[in-house]
Amino acid sequence: MATELRNNQETLLTLAKQNFKRWNDALLTKNPEEVARLYTPNNSFLPTLSPDFHHGHQGAENYFEHFLAKNPEGVVVTESVHYLSDKAYLHSGFYDFEVGPDDQREVVHARFTFGWQLIDGEWQIFHHHSSLVPTK
Repeated sequence: MATELRNNQETLLTLAKQNFKRWNDALLTKNPEEVARLYTPNNSFLPTLSPDFHHGHQGAENYFEHFLAKNPEGVVVTESVHYLSDKAYLHSGFYDFEVGPDDQREVVHARFTFGWQLIDGEWQIFHHHSSLVPTK
């Protein structure tokens, strides 16, 4: 698989899409522990709707405990993927999140970067940065 990633941008993009779906599906469970399991124990995390810099499983879990209450569902709008090594890649771009109660959904436009690392046969997030798209 690693050789496929290094030599085939399409395969790498497919993997990035699959891992984003895993992450988004974890959000839909509304279980912060489920989402935090996707992050490495020593991750760095700069979320869109928080002024804090989060670290580790506990930091991710603490953030998602509050974020999941907003009923989020994300859709990638534009994306790019960059091979780092046989066991790591960056996935970045723009995503839109619908948040709020079913009868009052709002869309949040944000930029993202996910750093994914293959650890013991499982892809995990070692870095996640997300920020609101500036208005003109």
